[in-house]
Amino acid sequence: MASTTTRLRRLVSDELGECRDADLDRRLAELDELADSTFADDSARPVFAVLGDETRYRLARVLAAADDELCVCELEPLVEVSESAVSHALSDLVDAGLVRRRKDGNWRYYDATELAEALLGTADREVSDS
Repeated sequence: MASTTTRLRRLVSDELGECRDADLDRRLAELDELADSTFADDSARPVFAVLGDETRYRLARVLAAADDELCVCELEPLVEVSESAVSHALSDLVDAGLVRRRKDGNWRYYDATELAEALLGTADREVSDS
């Protein structure tokens, strides 16, 4: 732990003018509490994790941009993976709350949720503004 706290000790010392072990221990306790409260109920993590895959990201992106639902057979050529891989990726997106699925006979149709549209729209605005 000494090597991982060396920089933290320097920071605390710079902020306080000195750094005693008690100061470092107090700051470490504050950071542990922050981490515990932040990660205790991290319901947003799956949303971001699912978008870390190129296929899932592209599917979410195209569904958010589409004016209407799209069938798996319409999505497959857009991501250049097998129909099975598309179906699996879409299932992950549904589980994360980014995509809705509707079955009509033998066909499954997908559409982006408001969450996906808001998340991608915000990202686009923020990136273009920077």
